[in-house]
Amino acid sequence: MNLQSSNSNRSTTHREGSATVRIEYYRQKTYSDGSHPFMVCVTKDRERARVATGVTLSPILWNFEKKTFRKSLSQHQRLEIEVTLQNWVDKYTAAVKELSEADKPYTARDVVQHVSNKRGYLRQFKLISYFDHLIAQLESVNKLGNKKVYQDVKNNLKKFIKTGNDVDFSNITVKFCNEWETYMRVNNLSEVTISLKFRTLRTVLNKAIADGYAKPEDYPFARNPAERYRFQIGKFDVKTKKRAISRRDVQKIEDFQPEAYEGQYASLRDRQQRHLLAKHVFLFSFYCGGINFVDIASLKWSNIHTDIYDIDRINYVRKKTNGTLNPKILPSVSKILSYYRYTHNGKEDNYIFPILTSNLHKTATQIHNRVNKVMTQINSDLKLIADKCGIKVNLTTYVARHTFATSLRLAGEEIRVISQAMGHTSEETTRIYLKELNTELIDSAYDKL
Repeated sequence: MNLQSSNSNRSTTHREGSATVRIEYYRQKTYSDGSHPFMVCVTKDRERARVATGVTLSPILWNFEKKTFRKSLSQHQRLEIEVTLQNWVDKYTAAVKELSEADKPYTARDVVQHVSNKRGYLRQFKLISYFDHLIAQLESVNKLGNKKVYQDVKNNLKKFIKTGNDVDFSNITVKFCNEWETYMRVNNLSEVTISLKFRTLRTVLNKAIADGYAKPEDYPFARNPAERYRFQIGKFDVKTKKRAISRRDVQKIEDFQPEAYEGQYASLRDRQQRHLLAKHVFLFSFYCGGINFVDIASLKWSNIHTDIYDIDRINYVRKKTNGTLNPKILPSVSKILSYYRYTHNGKEDNYIFPILTSNLHKTATQIHNRVNKVMTQINSDLKLIADKCGIKVNLTTYVARHTFATSLRLAGEEIRVISQAMGHTSEETTRIYLKELNTELIDSAYDKL
Protein backbone atom coordinates (compact mmCIF):
# COMPACT_ATOMS: atom_id res chain seq x y z
CA MET A 1 0.00 0.00 0.00
CA ASN A 2 1.67 3.21 -1.14
CA LEU A 3 -0.45 5.94 0.35
CA GLN A 4 1.49 9.18 0.25
CA SER A 5 1.31 12.43 -1.63
CA SER A 6 2.49 11.52 -5.14
CA ASN A 7 3.74 15.04 -5.94
CA SER A 8 4.97 16.02 -2.49
CA ASN A 9 8.47 16.97 -3.62
CA ARG A 10 7.16 19.08 -6.45
CA SER A 11 4.05 20.73 -5.07
CA THR A 12 5.03 21.22 -1.42
CA THR A 13 8.56 22.51 -1.84
CA HIS A 14 9.13 25.77 0.03
CA ARG A 15 12.24 27.79 0.55
CA GLU A 16 12.64 26.51 4.16
CA GLY A 17 12.06 22.85 3.28
CA SER A 18 9.59 20.29 1.97
CA ALA A 19 6.63 18.68 3.69
CA THR A 20 5.51 15.14 2.98
CA VAL A 21 2.30 13.32 3.83
CA ARG A 22 2.00 9.58 4.19
CA ILE A 23 0.03 6.90 6.02
CA GLU A 24 1.65 4.86 8.81
CA TYR A 25 0.46 1.60 10.28
CA TYR A 26 1.37 2.73 13.79
CA ARG A 27 2.65 -0.24 15.82
CA GLN A 28 3.60 1.94 18.80
CA LYS A 29 -0.08 2.24 19.72
CA THR A 30 -2.04 -0.93 20.47
CA TYR A 31 -5.73 -1.04 21.32
CA SER A 32 -7.27 -3.51 23.75
CA ASP A 33 -8.35 -5.81 20.87
CA GLY A 34 -4.73 -6.04 19.68
CA SER A 35 -5.23 -3.84 16.61
CA HIS A 36 -3.03 -0.91 15.57
CA PRO A 37 -4.23 2.39 14.07
CA PHE A 38 -3.45 3.96 10.73
CA MET A 39 -2.06 7.45 11.24
CA VAL A 40 -1.49 10.37 8.91
CA CYS A 41 2.17 11.37 9.27
CA VAL A 42 3.19 14.87 8.20
CA THR A 43 6.97 15.43 8.07
CA LYS A 44 8.73 18.73 7.64
CA ASP A 45 12.26 19.78 8.59
CA ARG A 46 12.65 16.55 10.59
CA GLU A 47 9.55 17.37 12.64
CA ARG A 48 6.71 14.85 12.55
CA ALA A 49 3.07 15.31 13.40
CA ARG A 50 0.70 12.36 13.50
CA VAL A 51 -3.08 12.35 13.39
CA ALA A 52 -5.31 9.35 14.05
CA THR A 53 -7.55 8.42 11.14
CA GLY A 54 -9.92 6.27 13.18
CA VAL A 55 -9.07 3.26 10.98
CA THR A 56 -7.56 0.26 12.78
CA LEU A 57 -6.42 -3.19 11.63
CA SER A 58 -5.39 -6.42 13.30
CA PRO A 59 -1.64 -7.14 12.84
CA ILE A 60 -2.47 -10.61 11.49
CA LEU A 61 -3.93 -8.84 8.43
CA TRP A 62 -0.85 -6.73 7.77
CA ASN A 63 2.39 -7.71 6.04
CA PHE A 64 5.06 -5.77 7.93
CA GLU A 65 7.82 -6.69 5.50
CA LYS A 66 6.01 -5.49 2.40
CA LYS A 67 4.03 -2.80 4.26
CA THR A 68 0.73 -3.82 2.76
CA PHE A 69 -2.39 -5.86 3.46
CA ARG A 70 -2.26 -9.65 3.59
CA LYS A 71 -4.31 -11.64 1.12
CA SER A 72 -6.50 -12.91 3.97
CA LEU A 73 -8.13 -9.46 4.07
CA SER A 74 -11.12 -9.41 1.74
CA GLN A 75 -10.92 -7.32 -1.41
CA HIS A 76 -13.97 -5.32 -0.30
CA GLN A 77 -12.44 -4.43 3.10
CA ARG A 78 -9.11 -3.58 1.52
CA LEU A 79 -10.66 -1.25 -1.04
CA GLU A 80 -12.79 0.44 1.64
CA ILE A 81 -9.75 1.10 3.87
CA GLU A 82 -7.58 2.30 0.97
CA VAL A 83 -10.21 4.77 -0.22
CA THR A 84 -10.66 6.14 3.30
CA LEU A 85 -6.93 6.53 3.90
CA GLN A 86 -6.35 8.09 0.49
CA ASN A 87 -8.93 10.74 1.38
CA TRP A 88 -6.87 11.56 4.47
CA VAL A 89 -3.69 11.81 2.39
CA ASP A 90 -5.37 14.06 -0.17
CA LYS A 91 -6.74 16.32 2.55
CA TYR A 92 -3.37 16.91 4.21
CA THR A 93 -1.53 17.17 0.89
CA ALA A 94 -3.91 19.95 -0.11
CA ALA A 95 -3.23 21.71 3.20
CA VAL A 96 0.53 21.49 2.63
CA LYS A 97 0.12 22.98 -0.85
CA GLU A 98 -2.01 25.86 0.46
CA LEU A 99 0.50 26.71 3.18
CA SER A 100 3.40 26.53 0.74
CA GLU A 101 1.69 28.81 -1.76
CA ALA A 102 1.11 31.35 1.03
CA ASP A 103 4.90 31.83 1.00
CA LYS A 104 5.16 31.85 4.81
CA PRO A 105 7.16 29.56 7.12
CA TYR A 106 5.15 26.69 8.57
CA THR A 107 5.69 23.50 10.57
CA ALA A 108 4.24 20.00 10.47
CA ARG A 109 1.91 20.97 13.34
CA ASP A 110 0.76 23.99 11.33
CA VAL A 111 -0.35 21.59 8.60
CA VAL A 112 -2.41 19.61 11.12
CA GLN A 113 -3.93 22.81 12.54
CA HIS A 114 -4.70 24.10 9.06
CA VAL A 115 -6.70 20.98 8.27
CA SER A 116 -8.42 21.17 11.66
CA ASN A 117 -9.55 24.73 10.90
CA LYS A 118 -11.06 23.89 7.54
CA ARG A 119 -14.79 23.65 7.89
CA GLY A 120 -15.10 21.57 4.75
CA TYR A 121 -14.17 18.39 6.62
CA LEU A 122 -16.92 18.36 9.22
CA ARG A 123 -17.44 14.63 9.55
CA GLN A 124 -13.91 13.22 9.28
CA PHE A 125 -13.50 12.65 13.02
CA LYS A 126 -15.56 10.49 15.31
CA LEU A 127 -15.42 10.58 19.09
CA ILE A 128 -12.51 8.20 19.77
CA SER A 129 -10.41 9.31 16.79
CA TYR A 130 -10.89 12.93 17.87
CA PHE A 131 -9.69 12.01 21.36
CA ASP A 132 -6.58 10.55 19.69
CA HIS A 133 -6.15 13.77 17.73
CA LEU A 134 -6.29 15.90 20.91
CA ILE A 135 -4.02 13.53 22.83
CA ALA A 136 -1.41 13.82 20.07
CA GLN A 137 -1.64 17.62 20.27
CA LEU A 138 -1.15 17.56 24.06
CA GLU A 139 1.85 15.28 23.70
CA SER A 140 3.41 17.55 21.08
CA VAL A 141 3.40 20.48 23.55
CA ASN A 142 4.47 18.30 26.53
CA LYS A 143 1.17 18.70 28.43
CA LEU A 144 1.54 15.18 29.76
CA GLY A 145 -0.76 15.58 32.75
CA ASN A 146 -3.70 16.61 30.56
CA LYS A 147 -2.73 13.92 28.08
CA LYS A 148 -3.12 11.26 30.78
CA VAL A 149 -6.56 12.59 31.76
CA TYR A 150 -7.74 12.48 28.14
CA GLN A 151 -6.21 9.02 27.66
CA ASP A 152 -8.02 7.63 30.72
CA VAL A 153 -11.37 9.05 29.62
CA LYS A 154 -10.90 7.74 26.08
CA ASN A 155 -10.07 4.25 27.34
CA ASN A 156 -13.14 4.20 29.57
CA LEU A 157 -15.35 5.33 26.69
CA LYS A 158 -13.90 2.65 24.40
CA LYS A 159 -14.77 -0.05 26.93
CA PHE A 160 -18.27 1.38 27.27
CA ILE A 161 -19.02 1.55 23.54
CA LYS A 162 -17.45 -1.89 23.00
CA THR A 163 -13.95 -2.74 21.87
CA GLY A 164 -12.80 -1.46 18.49
CA ASN A 165 -15.88 0.67 17.89
CA ASP A 166 -16.20 4.42 17.47
CA VAL A 167 -19.27 6.63 17.43
CA ASP A 168 -20.29 9.77 15.57
CA PHE A 169 -20.59 12.95 17.61
CA SER A 170 -24.31 12.94 16.88
CA ASN A 171 -24.57 9.74 18.95
CA ILE A 172 -23.37 11.51 22.12
CA THR A 173 -26.89 12.13 23.38
CA VAL A 174 -28.44 12.51 26.82
CA LYS A 175 -29.32 8.80 26.63
CA PHE A 176 -25.66 8.00 25.86
CA CYS A 177 -24.54 10.05 28.88
CA ASN A 178 -27.04 8.40 31.20
CA GLU A 179 -25.95 4.94 30.10
CA TRP A 180 -22.26 5.84 30.44
CA GLU A 181 -22.93 7.15 33.96
CA THR A 182 -24.65 3.86 34.87
CA TYR A 183 -21.73 1.91 33.40
CA MET A 184 -19.23 3.81 35.55
CA ARG A 185 -21.34 3.43 38.70
CA VAL A 186 -21.59 -0.33 38.12
CA ASN A 187 -17.79 -0.34 37.94
CA ASN A 188 -17.64 1.45 41.32
CA LEU A 189 -16.17 4.75 40.15
CA SER A 190 -16.54 7.56 42.66
CA GLU A 191 -18.69 10.65 42.15
CA VAL A 192 -15.60 12.82 41.81
CA THR A 193 -14.11 10.52 39.16
CA ILE A 194 -17.39 10.33 37.20
CA SER A 195 -17.69 14.11 37.33
CA LEU A 196 -14.13 14.52 36.03
CA LYS A 197 -14.74 12.16 33.11
CA PHE A 198 -17.93 13.97 32.10
CA ARG A 199 -16.24 17.36 32.36
CA THR A 200 -13.45 16.06 30.13
CA LEU A 201 -15.97 14.76 27.59
CA ARG A 202 -17.73 18.12 27.69
CA THR A 203 -14.42 19.88 26.95
CA VAL A 204 -13.76 17.53 24.04
CA LEU A 205 -17.22 18.15 22.57
CA ASN A 206 -16.77 21.91 22.89
CA LYS A 207 -13.46 21.63 21.03
CA ALA A 208 -15.08 19.45 18.36
CA ILE A 209 -17.82 22.04 17.84
CA ALA A 210 -15.25 24.83 17.66
CA ASP A 211 -13.23 22.84 15.09
CA GLY A 212 -16.34 22.12 13.05
CA TYR A 213 -16.42 18.35 13.59
CA ALA A 214 -19.59 18.33 15.72
CA LYS A 215 -22.83 20.27 15.44
CA PRO A 216 -23.95 22.61 18.26
CA GLU A 217 -27.48 21.24 18.10
CA ASP A 218 -26.19 17.77 19.08
CA TYR A 219 -24.63 19.07 22.31
CA PRO A 220 -26.02 16.92 25.19
CA PHE A 221 -24.97 18.99 28.22
CA ALA A 222 -26.99 21.67 29.99
CA ARG A 223 -25.56 25.13 29.46
CA ASN A 224 -27.71 26.63 32.22
CA PRO A 225 -30.11 25.37 34.96
CA ALA A 226 -33.13 25.97 32.74
CA GLU A 227 -32.06 23.23 30.29
CA ARG A 228 -33.36 20.43 32.49
CA TYR A 229 -33.87 18.10 29.54
CA ARG A 230 -30.10 18.00 28.94
CA PHE A 231 -27.50 16.11 30.97
CA GLN A 232 -26.59 17.94 34.20
CA ILE A 233 -22.92 17.56 35.13
CA GLY A 234 -23.46 19.73 38.20
CA LYS A 235 -25.57 17.01 39.83
CA PHE A 236 -22.52 15.04 40.98
CA ASP A 237 -21.41 15.33 44.58
CA VAL A 238 -17.81 16.49 44.30
CA LYS A 239 -17.39 17.72 47.85
CA THR A 240 -14.07 16.67 49.32
CA LYS A 241 -12.99 16.38 52.90
CA LYS A 242 -11.33 19.41 54.40
CA ARG A 243 -7.81 19.71 52.98
CA ALA A 244 -6.29 22.41 55.20
CA ILE A 245 -4.74 21.81 58.62
CA SER A 246 -4.36 24.19 61.55
CA ARG A 247 -1.27 26.27 62.25
CA ARG A 248 -0.78 24.09 65.32
CA ASP A 249 -0.60 20.99 63.13
CA VAL A 250 1.98 22.72 60.91
CA GLN A 251 4.07 23.23 64.03
CA LYS A 252 3.77 19.49 64.80
CA ILE A 253 5.22 18.72 61.38
CA GLU A 254 8.06 21.18 62.01
CA ASP A 255 8.81 19.43 65.33
CA PHE A 256 8.69 15.95 63.77
CA GLN A 257 12.09 14.24 63.64
CA PRO A 258 12.49 11.06 61.56
CA GLU A 259 13.84 8.15 63.55
CA ALA A 260 17.62 8.11 63.26
CA TYR A 261 19.24 4.88 62.12
CA GLU A 262 22.97 4.15 62.21
CA GLY A 263 22.90 0.39 61.50
CA GLN A 264 23.88 -1.63 58.47
CA TYR A 265 20.49 -1.74 56.69
CA ALA A 266 20.57 0.85 53.94
CA SER A 267 16.80 0.60 53.40
CA LEU A 268 16.16 1.96 56.91
CA ARG A 269 18.56 4.85 56.36
CA ASP A 270 16.78 5.56 53.06
CA ARG A 271 13.45 5.59 54.89
CA GLN A 272 14.78 8.21 57.30
CA GLN A 273 15.87 10.39 54.37
CA ARG A 274 12.51 9.90 52.64
CA HIS A 275 10.62 11.05 55.73
CA LEU A 276 12.88 14.08 56.03
CA LEU A 277 12.31 14.95 52.35
CA ALA A 278 8.52 14.63 52.82
CA LYS A 279 8.64 16.94 55.85
CA HIS A 280 10.80 19.49 54.04
CA VAL A 281 8.67 19.48 50.86
CA PHE A 282 5.48 20.08 52.86
CA LEU A 283 6.96 22.93 54.89
CA PHE A 284 8.68 24.44 51.85
CA SER A 285 5.35 24.52 50.01
CA PHE A 286 3.53 26.06 52.98
CA TYR A 287 6.10 28.81 53.55
CA CYS A 288 6.56 29.57 49.82
CA GLY A 289 2.99 30.50 48.91
CA GLY A 290 1.63 26.96 48.49
CA ILE A 291 4.03 26.17 45.62
CA ASN A 292 2.94 23.02 43.75
CA PHE A 293 5.03 19.85 43.96
CA VAL A 294 5.85 19.85 40.24
CA ASP A 295 7.29 23.37 40.62
CA ILE A 296 9.22 22.36 43.75
CA ALA A 297 10.78 19.44 41.88
CA SER A 298 11.85 21.75 39.04
CA LEU A 299 13.55 24.37 41.23
CA LYS A 300 17.27 24.86 40.75
CA TRP A 301 19.72 26.88 42.81
CA SER A 302 19.70 29.42 39.98
CA ASN A 303 16.08 30.24 40.94
CA ILE A 304 17.30 31.88 44.16
CA HIS A 305 18.18 35.55 43.93
CA THR A 306 18.37 38.74 45.99
CA ASP A 307 16.18 41.66 44.92
CA ILE A 308 17.06 45.36 44.93
CA TYR A 309 15.89 45.63 48.55
CA ASP A 310 18.40 42.97 49.59
CA ILE A 311 15.60 40.43 50.19
CA ASP A 312 16.25 36.80 49.25
CA ARG A 313 13.56 35.37 46.99
CA ILE A 314 12.74 32.30 44.89
CA ASN A 315 11.94 33.32 41.34
CA TYR A 316 10.13 30.67 39.28
CA VAL A 317 7.52 30.26 36.55
CA ARG A 318 4.48 28.27 37.61
CA LYS A 319 4.08 25.41 35.11
CA LYS A 320 0.29 25.32 35.27
CA THR A 321 -0.30 28.99 34.40
CA ASN A 322 3.11 30.22 33.16
CA GLY A 323 2.88 33.03 35.70
CA THR A 324 6.07 34.27 37.41
CA LEU A 325 6.17 34.16 41.23
CA ASN A 326 8.74 35.57 43.67
CA PRO A 327 8.02 34.35 47.22
CA LYS A 328 10.21 35.76 49.96
CA ILE A 329 12.58 33.27 51.61
CA LEU A 330 11.47 33.04 55.25
CA PRO A 331 13.76 31.70 58.02
CA SER A 332 12.10 28.25 57.93
CA VAL A 333 12.73 28.03 54.17
CA SER A 334 16.29 29.27 54.54
CA LYS A 335 16.96 26.46 57.01
CA ILE A 336 15.68 23.85 54.54
CA LEU A 337 17.74 25.34 51.70
CA SER A 338 20.88 25.31 53.86
CA TYR A 339 20.37 21.62 54.57
CA TYR A 340 20.19 20.66 50.88
CA ARG A 341 23.00 22.98 49.84
CA TYR A 342 25.18 21.24 52.43
CA THR A 343 24.08 17.64 51.74
CA HIS A 344 23.85 17.95 47.94
CA ASN A 345 25.76 19.74 45.23
CA GLY A 346 24.65 23.37 45.43
CA LYS A 347 25.85 24.44 41.99
CA GLU A 348 23.63 26.89 40.10
CA ASP A 349 22.44 24.40 37.46
CA ASN A 350 21.61 21.61 39.94
CA TYR A 351 18.15 20.89 41.30
CA ILE A 352 17.57 22.00 44.89
CA PHE A 353 15.70 18.89 46.04
CA PRO A 354 16.83 15.28 45.36
CA ILE A 355 13.87 14.53 43.10
CA LEU A 356 15.18 15.07 39.56
CA THR A 357 18.66 14.40 38.22
CA SER A 358 19.82 16.37 35.17
CA ASN A 359 21.72 13.52 33.52
CA LEU A 360 18.92 10.99 34.06
CA HIS A 361 15.70 12.93 33.55
CA LYS A 362 16.08 14.77 30.26
CA THR A 363 12.87 14.40 28.26
CA ALA A 364 9.48 15.79 29.26
CA THR A 365 8.13 12.25 29.65
CA GLN A 366 11.03 11.17 31.89
CA ILE A 367 10.56 14.25 34.08
CA HIS A 368 6.79 13.77 34.25
CA ASN A 369 7.06 10.10 35.23
CA ARG A 370 9.76 10.75 37.83
CA VAL A 371 7.87 13.64 39.45
CA ASN A 372 4.69 11.57 39.72
CA LYS A 373 6.57 8.59 41.16
CA VAL A 374 8.28 10.67 43.86
CA MET A 375 5.07 12.58 44.66
CA THR A 376 3.28 9.28 45.30
CA GLN A 377 6.12 8.22 47.59
CA ILE A 378 6.11 11.54 49.48
CA ASN A 379 2.33 11.49 49.94
CA SER A 380 2.65 8.00 51.41
CA ASP A 381 5.36 9.22 53.81
CA LEU A 382 3.26 12.26 54.77
CA LYS A 383 0.46 9.93 55.90
CA LEU A 384 2.93 8.20 58.21
CA ILE A 385 4.10 11.57 59.55
CA ALA A 386 0.49 12.64 60.13
CA ASP A 387 -0.16 9.43 62.07
CA LYS A 388 2.89 9.96 64.27
CA CYS A 389 1.96 13.61 64.86
CA GLY A 390 -1.70 12.89 65.62
CA ILE A 391 -2.96 14.86 62.59
CA LYS A 392 -6.36 13.55 61.46
CA VAL A 393 -6.41 15.08 57.95
CA ASN A 394 -5.33 12.96 54.97
CA LEU A 395 -1.95 14.70 54.65
CA THR A 396 -0.60 15.25 51.10
CA THR A 397 1.59 17.81 49.38
CA TYR A 398 -1.58 19.57 48.22
CA VAL A 399 -2.72 20.11 51.81
CA ALA A 400 0.21 22.53 52.23
CA ARG A 401 -1.20 24.71 49.45
CA HIS A 402 -4.69 24.76 51.00
CA THR A 403 -3.20 25.41 54.43
CA PHE A 404 -1.26 28.42 53.15
CA ALA A 405 -4.44 29.96 51.71
CA THR A 406 -6.46 29.17 54.83
CA SER A 407 -3.86 30.59 57.21
CA LEU A 408 -3.70 33.90 55.33
CA ARG A 409 -7.49 34.18 55.20
CA LEU A 410 -7.89 33.47 58.91
CA ALA A 411 -5.26 36.15 59.52
CA GLY A 412 -7.58 38.61 57.78
CA GLU A 413 -5.83 38.82 54.41
CA GLU A 414 -7.92 39.81 51.39
CA ILE A 415 -8.76 37.17 48.79
CA ARG A 416 -7.14 39.19 45.98
CA VAL A 417 -3.83 39.16 47.86
CA ILE A 418 -4.06 35.42 48.55
CA SER A 419 -4.93 34.81 44.89
CA GLN A 420 -1.86 36.71 43.71
CA ALA A 421 0.41 34.94 46.22
CA MET A 422 -0.79 31.53 45.01
CA GLY A 423 -0.45 32.35 41.33
CA HIS A 424 -4.15 31.86 40.59
CA THR A 425 -5.43 33.29 37.32
CA SER A 426 -8.71 34.34 38.95
CA GLU A 427 -10.02 35.09 42.43
CA GLU A 428 -12.81 32.57 41.85
CA THR A 429 -10.25 29.74 41.98
CA THR A 430 -9.04 31.07 45.33
CA ARG A 431 -12.60 31.18 46.64
CA ILE A 432 -12.93 27.46 45.86
CA TYR A 433 -9.91 26.82 48.08
CA LEU A 434 -11.51 28.83 50.87
CA LYS A 435 -15.11 27.64 50.52
CA GLU A 436 -15.05 25.74 53.84
CA LEU A 437 -13.83 28.71 55.86
CA ASN A 438 -17.19 30.29 56.70
CA THR A 439 -17.60 28.54 60.05
CA GLU A 440 -14.03 29.20 61.12
CA LEU A 441 -14.28 32.89 60.22
CA ILE A 442 -17.49 33.21 62.22
CA ASP A 443 -15.88 31.43 65.18
CA SER A 444 -12.95 33.83 64.89
CA ALA A 445 -15.35 36.76 65.02
CA TYR A 446 -16.93 35.37 68.23
CA ASP A 447 -13.48 34.92 69.75
CA LYS A 448 -12.85 38.63 69.31
CA LEU A 449 -15.82 39.35 71.59
